[in-house]
Amino acid sequence: MTVPSCKLAARHAVLALAAGVLMGLAGCATGPTANPKDPLEPFNREVSRINEDFDKGVLRPVAQLYADYIPSPVQTAVDNFFSNVSDVYSAVNNLLQGKPSRAAEDTMRVAINTVLGIGGLIDIATPGGLPKYKEDFGQTLGVWGVPAGPYLVLPLFGPSTVRDTAGMLVDRQIDPSAYFYPVSLRNSLVGVRIVAGRAQLLGATNLLEQAALDKYAFLRDSYLQRREYLIYDGNPPSQDNDESESDGTPAPPSSSPSQPSSEQPSQPAAPAEGATQPEGQNLPVPPASPMQRIVPGGGLRIR
Repeated sequence: MTVPSCKLAARHAVLALAAGVLMGLAGCATGPTANPKDPLEPFNREVSRINEDFDKGVLRPVAQLYADYIPSPVQTAVDNFFSNVSDVYSAVNNLLQGKPSRAAEDTMRVAINTVLGIGGLIDIATPGGLPKYKEDFGQTLGVWGVPAGPYLVLPLFGPSTVRDTAGMLVDRQIDPSAYFYPVSLRNSLVGVRIVAGRAQLLGATNLLEQAALDKYAFLRDSYLQRREYLIYDGNPPSQDNDESESDGTPAPPSSSPSQPSSEQPSQPAAPAEGATQPEGQNLPVPPASPMQRIVPGGGLRIR
């Protein structure tokens, strides 16, 4: 047998083994109480446990030191810098979703904050009236009709789905920070981004530990609910049916982030299509791994 054929046979064996493991895990999640959106629950729970141990032992203590000892203006500047970076791939995804006006606003935000805001350290665009959107390629795939697939907990990155994981890989290619040089600078920024993101979630973590009886189930359900909320710009199909016009015509989604439709009184007053608002204003927001703030795809990124 030649070397290429050996490599091919080995690759097929690995794929077959991985498929068998996943099928076995899916089989373990069957039963009357199994969640159909989470067929890999045993595997996901184990990864969640490992992530939580790493967070308690390493990430959370470092984030607490960051929050306690780094001056607040510096923390704000760091958040603004990475927020400006995220506006780049948000603009691309808004364009891919057929929202050119919002893509233009994202582009204007990047230009203004980069030039006048000292490389994005100061957020000038938001006080100037340009709303911030949070779009990623996972949402774009959802808008295009790609199903979410099974719920998936990624090592270090936390809650995701098969669709969002694929979108995350695409967004990483659009993220300008992935091309910073030298490599030592890029790696340092990655570390700062992780710690700063985790510091923002310290309060949410404490609240979750006190309130959730089953933290895993709470995080899963919150993540899936929020992703649906983001994909449909705050107006998922279940709400369309409840908020239809009296003649049976579905109420249209809000067309402007600053002017919510009067036909949707139950919708939040905040902008509809992913514009700036307190994360989880009307939905529970799981304190997902800050790694999702490096590679987007969870909807939970640096503001």
